[in-house]
Amino acid sequence: MTKLNDIRARSTWAHLFEGQPQHLAIALLMTLGTITLLRTNSDAPRLLGLTSAGWGMVSIALALMHQIIVAIVFRLQLHRNMMTRLFGDRDMKIWAMIFMPLLVLRPITLIMTGWADTTPITGLRYAEISLGLTLLAAAIWAMHSVLKYFTIPRALGGDHFRDHYAEMPLVTKGAFHYTSNAMYGVAFAGLWGIALLFGSWNALIIALFQHAYIWVHMYCTEAPDMARIYPPKPDIAPDIAKPGPDA
Repeated sequence: MTKLNDIRARSTWAHLFEGQPQHLAIALLMTLGTITLLRTNSDAPRLLGLTSAGWGMVSIALALMHQIIVAIVFRLQLHRNMMTRLFGDRDMKIWAMIFMPLLVLRPITLIMTGWADTTPITGLRYAEISLGLTLLAAAIWAMHSVLKYFTIPRALGGDHFRDHYAEMPLVTKGAFHYTSNAMYGVAFAGLWGIALLFGSWNALIIALFQHAYIWVHMYCTEAPDMARIYPPKPDIAPDIAKPGPDA
């Protein structure tokens, strides 16, 4: 593990933007592709003034806003200590107040998308409901593992704020026993479960977008950060006894 002050001392402007051109390009292509897949019938019902496709676009916009804000805050905190400079000891509380509402709105807008949708996925409702319940149960289990074992401060990116979070051991209990990234790999599968329970084509497309986009965030933003916070340990060759003068 590298101390945060050491990372900041060596930081350059290039480090701040590493992976972000790819992030923005992929996000743009994904957004355009997702919007073309949304369906709106001429007699589509409206929920709070929006059609299912309208709610889908709100969900896309919120996901984009969420992940772009996360990318900005993570990079500025890791390399410039921005949140701590601005808010002192309240930095993580302020960050949670920004992060958590945007996270909660992601499934809520997905539910609204599915609720207003009249375009079916397959029409095989028993199969959709069974699979949807299975995915939702797995997601709830993963979220329980996050809350109990991983903890919210670490999920908020605590290792970008405090050295002691980075010094904690890897979590290997609950869902993390089966995958090192239960949040993105399992918890986000609950979005698919919601879409299947509603039998909604548009909700399924939004679930696909949100789940794929979190992995864009993982590889374009988090992976470079993790490489600096947790650099690979150099291989140390074992000592080889040298022959003595009598050999």
